[in-house]
Amino acid sequence: MKIAIQSAALMGIDARRVEVEADILRGLPRFTIVGLPDAAVQEARERIRSAITNSGLPFPRTRITVNLAPADVKKEGSLYDLPIALALLRAKRLIESERLASSLFVGELALDGTARGVKGVLSIAAMARNEGIRNLFVPAENASEASLIKGIRVFPVSSLTDLANHLMAKSCIISSQRKCVILPHAMPYPGVDFSDIRGQGHAKRALEIAAAGGHNVLLSGPPGSGKTLLAKTMVTILPAMAMEESLEVTRIYSVAGHLPADRPLIMYRPFRSPHHTASGVALVGGGTSPKPGEISLAHRGVLFLDEFPEFPRTVLEYLRQPLEDGVISVSRAAGTCMFPAKFILVAAMNPCPCGYLTDPDRRCMCTASLVSKYQRKISGPLLDRIDFHVDVPKVAFEKLAGMSPGETSRDIRRRVEKAREVQRRRFTGTSLVTNAEMSSRDTKTFCGIDSRTVDLLRSAAERLQFSARSYFRILKVSRTIADLAGMPDIRVEHVAEALQYRPKVE
Repeated sequence: MKIAIQSAALMGIDARRVEVEADILRGLPRFTIVGLPDAAVQEARERIRSAITNSGLPFPRTRITVNLAPADVKKEGSLYDLPIALALLRAKRLIESERLASSLFVGELALDGTARGVKGVLSIAAMARNEGIRNLFVPAENASEASLIKGIRVFPVSSLTDLANHLMAKSCIISSQRKCVILPHAMPYPGVDFSDIRGQGHAKRALEIAAAGGHNVLLSGPPGSGKTLLAKTMVTILPAMAMEESLEVTRIYSVAGHLPADRPLIMYRPFRSPHHTASGVALVGGGTSPKPGEISLAHRGVLFLDEFPEFPRTVLEYLRQPLEDGVISVSRAAGTCMFPAKFILVAAMNPCPCGYLTDPDRRCMCTASLVSKYQRKISGPLLDRIDFHVDVPKVAFEKLAGMSPGETSRDIRRRVEKAREVQRRRFTGTSLVTNAEMSSRDTKTFCGIDSRTVDLLRSAAERLQFSARSYFRILKVSRTIADLAGMPDIRVEHVAEALQYRPKVE
């Protein structure tokens, strides 16, 4: 007798419906799982056998065949333990088929029948709602995460025994109530604050503009000048995430297995800082079964790459396409997955291998060829995608000891939020969120300039010999500067300031 239970498979950050079919036949006891299962799914046979037996339920002592359909989609992970166990119990006629209708089940089982949490439940809940499924049964530790999705009833499962009793009408599992989530719009981001930074007014101004428009930044200066501290404070001046953004980021973290157990919703913008020994797969995502990388985990937040030239050049080149498109496409033999990657890149580097080329108090020991070789580790096309090239000089001791605290992150964030609100109104009806996301066609629509500004740009183009990409990026930065100033039009002074942040030699 064939039995089918609804479950799901994860494909990138999306989910797809899977039918768990069980058939009990006459013959010698044998438990077979087919339908492109991976090792974790194959091992489910022993977990399910022990879980059913230790829960005091009958395990079929016959030939068992379980099929995970569709058969051409690879099934991974331990989330099929619960639906396979239910399919076997239904085959033993312990559960009525009517109680399984319009329900979807996921969950891992311990040997004693306890339900354990799995990855990607938020994506599964969204898929279930879109597919018209009314009831979702998930492990209790995943219930808060699944309850973030409207329009579906979520049932927290503690053990196989509790679920079996619920489906046999012996007891009842109370569905989780969807809680009203209030995002921390007025709460400070936990960690450092802009008031902790002494001096560096030029760098602070650059970071404020970058935060307002979603632009990329490269900080260069001697050791101890404050590059890392500046980068860490960048995330504190970004506007609070909207609920749609928060859910999008949470889906990525859930699929990657990085969602904190006590925090079903990512409320703060992410800040990711991978070490320079990170591999290309760790940075952009991938693997045999594609998983999100650091650039996707930094989606809608900040990706900080310290010691920028120390990253392998081939790894840095992987950033070129996602920096331009805001998405990374990972293609493997099993298929292609698209991961969102709209992040602000903040990179930091020393001016030379020893670090003291621009330090007024320390002598640089590097030769000109060493300095040139060190700086050439970052390719021109990658540098061309970075809007702000900021020199971070060493701060004198008198300033460190004598200066009073500057503006707080909250003060700067208010200005950034006003500029973002201007952009939100401007881009109504489009998929754009920030000025940095504009295409060259969009700049013609939203970045009109007068003849004086055109003359300034022409003169700068002849002197700096910047590329077509640089031209459009200068316009986008100018648009952000005008938004911060509350100006509806781009003026000469806005373009002049934007030109200051381009590298001196391109």
